[in-house]
Amino acid sequence: MKPSQDVTPHSIITEEDHAFCRDRRSFLAMLAATSAGLVLGAPNYAEAASRHASLQHQVVDLVTRMRREGLLQEGEKSSWSVYDFTTRKKLVSINEALPRQAASMIKPFVAQAYFFQMEQSRGRVPYTEEVRHAMEQMIQRSSNSQTNRIMDLVSEHQAHRGPADVEAVLKQRAPDVFKETQIVERIPVTGQTYRNRASALDYSRFLLSVWDDRLPQSREQKRLMGLPSGDRLSKGLAGLPEEVRVYNKTGSTAMCCGDMGILEIPDQRGRYHAYTLVGIIERPTRAENYGAWIKNRGNIIRRVSNLVYLEMKNRHRLV
Repeated sequence: MKPSQDVTPHSIITEEDHAFCRDRRSFLAMLAATSAGLVLGAPNYAEAASRHASLQHQVVDLVTRMRREGLLQEGEKSSWSVYDFTTRKKLVSINEALPRQAASMIKPFVAQAYFFQMEQSRGRVPYTEEVRHAMEQMIQRSSNSQTNRIMDLVSEHQAHRGPADVEAVLKQRAPDVFKETQIVERIPVTGQTYRNRASALDYSRFLLSVWDDRLPQSREQKRLMGLPSGDRLSKGLAGLPEEVRVYNKTGSTAMCCGDMGILEIPDQRGRYHAYTLVGIIERPTRAENYGAWIKNRGNIIRRVSNLVYLEMKNRHRLV
C-alpha cells in the first residue's frame, strides 16, 4: 500500500520534532517506526500509547488508519498541531507549515488586526460598544457580515485596499506569527470563502502569543474565543470533563473543515493545564453533500482531539 499523500515521513519529521526526541537514537527509531507504519500499517493508537510512542506517532497512526478506512478520501489533505503549555513543548507537527484554506478560522486574525490598530492609534481607533458587539458576532456567531465590517474598519485606517490591509497590518506588527497568512477576500454572503489561507503553524503561533499576553488586547481576544459556541475540540467527546475550558474558532466550507483553539483542563489537584490543538482538513473540490462531509470531517478532528486529551490526561493527571 502506498503512503498517503497527506502524511509522509518528510512532512512529519520537522526541525521542531527534535525538541521532543531525546537523542539521536530515539529520533531514528521514531523515523523508522513512522515510515514502517505508513507503508505496512502501524499499530492502533492504544497499542502505540502502551509502548510509550510519542503523541506525534500516535496522531500519524490514527490519521493513516482513518485514511485507510476511507474516512479521509484521496485528494484530501490535513494539518495537525499540538503544543503543551505546561512543558512548553511542541508535541505534534504534521504538515504544519503548509498554507491551507482558512474559512472562518481567519476571523480571530481579523479581530487582531483591529486590536493592533487600536494600540497604535492613541484613541483614534476606539473599542466602542458597537465594535465590541460586531467582534462578538464575528467570533461567537461566525457572522460574515460583521467580519466584513471589521475588515472595512481596518482598511479605513490603512490604504483602503480592503482585506489586503488586514494582512498588511498583521505582517507589519507580528511578522513572526503570521508568516503563511494570506487574506485576499471579503466573506461572500453565501459564505463560500476559499481564497484566504493560513497554516496550522500560524494558528499555533497566534494561540501561543495570545495565551502569553504578547499581542494587544490578548485578554479580550481570549474572552471572545471563549464565548459559548460550537467546537470540534470538546463537543461530542464523552471522555472530556465538564470543567474543560475552550478558546477556539471553527472553520467550515464545502472545501475546508477545521478548528483551532486552546483547551484548559484541571488536574486532580485542581490546577489547570492548557494545550493548543489545530486540525485542518482540506479538499481540492467542493463536496457534493456539504452537510455529510462537514459532519464526518468534524468527527475526524474530534477523534484526534480525544486522542490528544487521553495523552494529556496521562501526562498531567488531568481529571
